[in-house]
Amino acid sequence: MIGLSALLSHWMRHKVQALLLVVGLALATALWTGVQAINAEARSSYDRAASALTQDRMPRLVAERITLADYVALRREGWPVSPVIEGTADIGGQSLRLIGIEPLTLPKGEAPTGDPADFLTGGGVILSATPLDDLRAREADLPPGIALTDIGVAAGILGPDISYLLLTEDRPAPEGYSLIHPATTDLSQLTESFHLNLAAFGYLAFGVGLFIVHSAIGLAFEQRRGMFQTLRALGLSARALTMLLLAELLVVALVAGALGVALGWLIAGVLLPDVAATLRGLYGADVGSGLTLRPVWWLSGLGIAVLGVLLSASQSLWQLWRLPPLAPAQPRAWARASARAMQGQALAGVMLLCGASGLLMVPGLWAGFGVLGGLLLGGALILPILLAGLTHLGQRLSRDALAQWFWADTRQQLPGLSLALMALLLALAANIGVGTMVGSFRGTFTAWIDQRLAADLYVEAADEGDLIRLLDWLDGRGTALPMIQTADDGIEVVGMVDHPLFRKAWPLLRAVPDPWVRLDAGDIFVNEQLAAQRGLSPGDRMDQGIVAGIYPDYGNPMPQIILSMARHRALYPLPLLRYALITEVPADEIRAAFPRIAVQNRAAIREASVEVFERTFAVTGALNVLTLGVASLAIFASLLTLSSLRLPQVAPVWAMGLTRGRLAGLEFVRTLALTVLIWVVALPMGLALAWVLLAVINVEAFGWRLPLQMFPSDWARLGVLSLVAAAVAAALPVRRLARIAPTDLLKVFSNER
Repeated sequence: MIGLSALLSHWMRHKVQALLLVVGLALATALWTGVQAINAEARSSYDRAASALTQDRMPRLVAERITLADYVALRREGWPVSPVIEGTADIGGQSLRLIGIEPLTLPKGEAPTGDPADFLTGGGVILSATPLDDLRAREADLPPGIALTDIGVAAGILGPDISYLLLTEDRPAPEGYSLIHPATTDLSQLTESFHLNLAAFGYLAFGVGLFIVHSAIGLAFEQRRGMFQTLRALGLSARALTMLLLAELLVVALVAGALGVALGWLIAGVLLPDVAATLRGLYGADVGSGLTLRPVWWLSGLGIAVLGVLLSASQSLWQLWRLPPLAPAQPRAWARASARAMQGQALAGVMLLCGASGLLMVPGLWAGFGVLGGLLLGGALILPILLAGLTHLGQRLSRDALAQWFWADTRQQLPGLSLALMALLLALAANIGVGTMVGSFRGTFTAWIDQRLAADLYVEAADEGDLIRLLDWLDGRGTALPMIQTADDGIEVVGMVDHPLFRKAWPLLRAVPDPWVRLDAGDIFVNEQLAAQRGLSPGDRMDQGIVAGIYPDYGNPMPQIILSMARHRALYPLPLLRYALITEVPADEIRAAFPRIAVQNRAAIREASVEVFERTFAVTGALNVLTLGVASLAIFASLLTLSSLRLPQVAPVWAMGLTRGRLAGLEFVRTLALTVLIWVVALPMGLALAWVLLAVINVEAFGWRLPLQMFPSDWARLGVLSLVAAAVAAALPVRRLARIAPTDLLKVFSNER
């Protein structure tokens, strides 16, 4: 107990250092736990969607129009079909995807969640993700934005025509109908790349936070080297001393871990709406904005906090275990041990970079993330010896004695500052890499949107008759081009007419000669995603036809095929409900004449698309800011704890006539100089990271490759922001040095050091 009390007394005398240790570990745990909570909530939404909406996985019979009489005729002929009416409806002030089903004709076990009596008795009952006001509604375990009801209720809201018939047995389509196999892509698989990316951010933030913990623990060990000597001299064994230190660290880990899990819950709650927007924008996946408390989060958060503390303290504990009893009393024992480890770290960094280069040859998403990990960790491990070389060069190029001392003293501080500087390097490289990737995506996406939105207006109706009347009304005042799309066996199938508008809107990356002529003759176009997925090139043959061209399709996670409109109509006799209009007629005039038709102009669609894009990547920006903030805290922790340890190096220079204010100014300049060096190193590392994200991860995850664009102004802005963060982190330690009492400096000479 005496030994434990002696160890804990250190933290009572260094309350700020103890606070930094707890805060660093809590922040690391919070960011990791928050990301895990978000991922778990999203995957839970996928599971609910998969279990509740069984009709989305069954084959469908479609026709240009299906009436109740058509359905009854098929049932009388023995066809195992079940009707579905589906559409978008404004219910209770919410725009919902309303699905009307007939549960008695569904296969056993495929009925919806909830009381079957609700569907049999009718009465306006709707099962939905949220309670509604204008109809008698009950909550159900459904994805957000979905309402499930009896087909009779849906017919009263959407109209009597049946949207499609579910074929409950494996049979060919009857005459007059087409069979469509809906997409069977598992959302959890489709979005796996995003969740891996988000998890990588969580681990990166956790690693950056651990630099604070490692630095605080290592410096606390050095500060207590005299105490360790005394305890060993009094007979405390190395094993007992190590066990006491472990007990101390476990208490810190549990306290900080509990705080971190609670903070992670708050972070997840703030970021989840942006993540939901990301998943909806990139994949069309609906994820709720509410969190469910799960005990596994608390347990995993506490476990990762304990693991992080043990990893951070392992080097110091190993050195304490192996060093003789009097070795800890040597003034620079810990610093020399860190300096010796620098070469080993650099060698490990080179090996990681070589391994990352080798993984570029390996296909697969996990190999891509392995490249990212090797690049980030390898660059971080090489940083200390690189900075040592740069400071040595600065010393050799200096002619003034003070400048030479400045660079030599900077090199001497590197073992104590290296972890914080590595954290800053990772944060800056991640910011540059992800920022460049998002900027490249934004530039390409907006240019692509501007190109695709070539028509003046886009109209859509729930009834084909309304559109026929609109086209008659527009006769002579514009051109109307039909647009139609369906999904068959996991592939989007688009019907397109050959018109200069669409030729301009669909540029081809690769194509055979006269591709649009070939399209009219029965060939097909495929998007870049499908071509990458199946290794297709122009001239290759698919079941649907010969590939005449491959086109970019940014933002679409699904493979897609374009057929001529005539061929699409022959294969999929669906009603034409959407048109692109080339006209000077104002949108408001059409809305006034045809209130049941939705009308959107080019500017409105572009604005909505760009807004979705910005929300899509809002979560990455938030995580970048949090990571940079944690890195700044790591610098502050290192500078604060080093400030008292550096008195033996500062006092002789002060005694030679350099004022305390001048010394404080040099310390401030040193911090900014190191930050600039880190930014210079982070720039090529971040660009390499962006290239991996665009050319490797993006291709494996989405199936398309984006061009790498440069944003020097963003890099300069990040450099200024990092200087500001470093200046704030150095302010308190520099102020303490400027106001230190001369007697404290004189005490350095009272004992031989």
